[in-house]
Amino acid sequence: MGELILIRHGETEWSRSGQHTSYTDLPLTELGERQARALVPLLEEREIGLTLTSPYLRARRTAELAGLPAPRVTPDLHEWDYGAYEGVTTVDIRRVRPDWNLWTDGVAPGPAEHPGETPDEVGARADLVLAELRAAASRLGEADIALVAHSHFLRVLTARYLRLAPASGELFQLATGAVSRLGTEHGKPVIKALNMALPERLLHALD
Repeated sequence: MGELILIRHGETEWSRSGQHTSYTDLPLTELGERQARALVPLLEEREIGLTLTSPYLRARRTAELAGLPAPRVTPDLHEWDYGAYEGVTTVDIRRVRPDWNLWTDGVAPGPAEHPGETPDEVGARADLVLAELRAAASRLGEADIALVAHSHFLRVLTARYLRLAPASGELFQLATGAVSRLGTEHGKPVIKALNMALPERLLHALD
């Protein structure tokens, strides 16, 4: 098996404002599209045998602009279900719950179709994705696998890949349009690179 290439989608209006965004299907901003195109030189020399993407537009558009081959929509790659905190910023939540921490406290219950998830529930979903990737790796040889998804979910997946508790995803920051790489060293899971992205001042050169 090659490496897992983790890609957070480009900027949206809500990622810019800090609003929690799970199922709200926002497009990329102009900057978000630049961020996605900037992924091309970071990925073009990789041998990517499989690309999986979240079902949401922001992830699918990022995969398209990054030039990733034949991305396959995978529902389990959706972002953490924030329940009642969908569209709400951390600042606003802490006006009511001053010590609130997503990673340990989870979210307030939302509507029936989006009740919210606990950290362990997100971790269980990440485990399902990792099991699918291990099964796929046997036919891909040394080719890499790319996942295009969302910040909090990919942080949990990183923790689970490293055999850590889901809440340990708190340790791994992922900016919009960033690339990370997970691999192995001496048979042990490791982070090869984390949160790589072009500085914003260089993105305008892509126009």
